[in-house]
Amino acid sequence: MASSASFDHPALPLIRRAFPALSLEATQYRGQTTVIAGATCVHALLRFLRDSPECSYDFLVDLSGIDYLGYAAPQPGRFAVVYQLLSVASGRRLWVKTYLDASGDTAGIEEDPSLVLDSVTNLWPGAEWAEREVFDMFGIRFRGHPDLRRILMWRDYPGHPLRKDYPLRGRGERENFGVLARKDA
Repeated sequence: MASSASFDHPALPLIRRAFPALSLEATQYRGQTTVIAGATCVHALLRFLRDSPECSYDFLVDLSGIDYLGYAAPQPGRFAVVYQLLSVASGRRLWVKTYLDASGDTAGIEEDPSLVLDSVTNLWPGAEWAEREVFDMFGIRFRGHPDLRRILMWRDYPGHPLRKDYPLRGRGERENFGVLARKDA
């Protein structure tokens, strides 16, 4: 882990000991520690953080997506998925982030094989809706998800609206809405 020696988070030495061969990075900002892991090992890391008695991150507080398109500082990938974990027993929090890079044009709704992560619904069943939201808004798929379908937009919605290359005014989908009278609503 990069420069984690100055960090005081108790999970970092445990992660380093459990995953000596993996190249992991850690950052800290305003007392919040983030571990950055590769997409292929993030599920194993999250399982360790949940199952290890020393860590005991038994609560997935949040799971969210980020699009770094046009971001001033360079990132290892255009998209990121962030897991916010909480150990209920100790009250400690830890963020785990993984980056994904699209293999092609992201303007459409086509499935991109490089925008896939393993689902964590087998670790935290409550991740089901959050993963569906990240899929719906960013187009990131979760392998092994029990019901991966859109949650906010309709099934045939033409894109992923939180991608930064999605047009602000949409692609004509607003013009196709039928007008409802007040008595019909």
